[in-house]
Amino acid sequence: MLWRVCRGNVFLRHTEIEAPLEDPHTGNEVYKSVFIIFFQGDQLKNRVKKICEAFRATLYPCPETPGERREMAFGVMTRIEDLTTVLGQTQDHRHRVLVAAAKNINMWFIKVHKIKAIYHTLNLFNLDVTQKCLIGECWCPVMDLDRIRLALRRGTELSGATVPSILNRMDTPEVPPTYHKTNKFTSAYQGIVDAYGISNYREVNPAPFTVITFPFLFAVMFGDLGHGLVMAVMAFFLVWKEKWIASRRIEGEIFGTIFGGRYIIFMMGLFSVYTGIIYNDIFSKSFNIFGPRWMTNRTIYQFQDHGEPAHGTLFTLDPVLDFKYGQGPYPFGLDPTWALASNKISFINSFKMKMSVILGVMQMMFGIILSCYNHLFFGKLINVFCEFIPQVLFLLCMFGYLVVLIFYKWVNFHASMAGCAPSLLIGLINMFLFKYSDNPKNNADGTPCLQNIFYDTQKSFQSFLVLLALFCVPWMLCVKPFILHRRWKASQAALPLHNVDENGHAEGGKVQASHGGGHDDHGDGATFDFGNIIIYQAIHTIEFCLGIISNTASYLRLWALSLAHSQLSEVLWNMVMKFSFNINGWGGIPLLFFLFAAWSFLTLAILVMMEGMSAFLHALRLHWVEFQNKFYGGQGYQFQPFSFATMTDGNKPVDE
Repeated sequence: MLWRVCRGNVFLRHTEIEAPLEDPHTGNEVYKSVFIIFFQGDQLKNRVKKICEAFRATLYPCPETPGERREMAFGVMTRIEDLTTVLGQTQDHRHRVLVAAAKNINMWFIKVHKIKAIYHTLNLFNLDVTQKCLIGECWCPVMDLDRIRLALRRGTELSGATVPSILNRMDTPEVPPTYHKTNKFTSAYQGIVDAYGISNYREVNPAPFTVITFPFLFAVMFGDLGHGLVMAVMAFFLVWKEKWIASRRIEGEIFGTIFGGRYIIFMMGLFSVYTGIIYNDIFSKSFNIFGPRWMTNRTIYQFQDHGEPAHGTLFTLDPVLDFKYGQGPYPFGLDPTWALASNKISFINSFKMKMSVILGVMQMMFGIILSCYNHLFFGKLINVFCEFIPQVLFLLCMFGYLVVLIFYKWVNFHASMAGCAPSLLIGLINMFLFKYSDNPKNNADGTPCLQNIFYDTQKSFQSFLVLLALFCVPWMLCVKPFILHRRWKASQAALPLHNVDENGHAEGGKVQASHGGGHDDHGDGATFDFGNIIIYQAIHTIEFCLGIISNTASYLRLWALSLAHSQLSEVLWNMVMKFSFNINGWGGIPLLFFLFAAWSFLTLAILVMMEGMSAFLHALRLHWVEFQNKFYGGQGYQFQPFSFATMTDGNKPVDE
């Protein structure tokens, strides 16, 4: 364009600036070029100037003499050096300011959060009629009232206020929130209970009992001394370094969950060590401490029923022929000889199955007993008579009696009678079918020994228990609605006759069938919803009766998971470690290290972590469904105090 406008009477030189420049108006980086134009005459000067302005080029004056140009270049270089010096000093000063601010930035954030939280809470207050003071209503624990008054007095003194703060305790019909005081050890157990539902105000809190029962039931399913020791050591490290780990603020939901439950994991590991000693099981191997109580004089030839002797063959232990009765049973846990017996599974299954039923009935009975404490505390005496007593009788008549038979069979039937001992399962089924065998105990007519009776009066006593259990069903279903109806009629008879409305109905406030409220309420004084109460009572009666049977069967998961854990551990040992021990020659040494590393990894990944998670979830289900539903309402709401610690620990905004 310059060539055409000036008709070739200009000389142009230009070059690209490699480094991008910052646009002073937009702040964006742009690439520019520098150019110089030589021309002659004012007319060409005006044309060149208009073209440059049209393309928004920045024009700089250029002196005519060489001396002036050198002086101008020297001045520009001096200004550039001065600006570079100023920019460097400014950047250094900004760096020092930011470094100093970085040391206090967390404290500033905390102060801002606290101030924001204080003003957010003050916005919830109301002004009194004089518009001179704030009035706020809140919940607080009764045990902390003295501390709150002391804090208010201290705040008044520090602020120099002339009017002290006043704290009054008010009566309100609203249901207070639930507050359980916990520490770093019990908070995780309380979290397990609260995950099912926040307990109703002042009802029995199962968290203190969960501290023992939860790791114990976990250990029953996870019982292995080696695996429990590994879990306990890992959790102990988290407990030992908890302050250092908490200060690191390691992010991650999985690690946060594990670190938060470090005390639960530690307790589960310790209980697993205990049950591992009971099962005499460490990495699928048994250990001999007190010496075995089994000794046999039979040869391999006799053991194998006159077959060919084989090395490493498992033998069937016969309590009559092989047990040393003079020394008594093994002092603690299972005898290590069972690890070499082919009938080990049959013996272990029988033991763990009975143990699961015993533990389940004990925990369910404990849950029902805790419900009695709730009824007595809330003044619901009608529930004690119409729910607690029949529930206890129903459970004892069915599965409490089964537990008694288990102990009776253990005590009264020795090894020589074990082959013809009555069956607990068949006996329980025949108990409800009223089916009994009157054959003599020697079973000369060929009837199975499993159908024999335990004692002489078993038929009449078991019939009485079944009838009593059946009687408890209408007791739970009908007695409570009938008593509530009688109370309502008595309350109606006590109303004054002149207190009637225009429809002829008696006026009165809300009448409650018991002091506890809840579902014992039956409407106002003029009506009684008998059908609603019957339906509610029928639902709970059916739920309890069927739940007792299903819950008892559900506790058999203790036996099933314990068997699965021990068998997986044994299979892993036989397929990995035992294989390495059978390799002959020098090549087995490096292979042993490799297989040991593989066995260790699989043990940690499958048997400790995966099996541990499975046992944890099953123990959680046993507490939520089988234990807590006997007494726990879980329909309350959590007390959320104003706490600076809660705000500064999390990353959530205060308004949330």
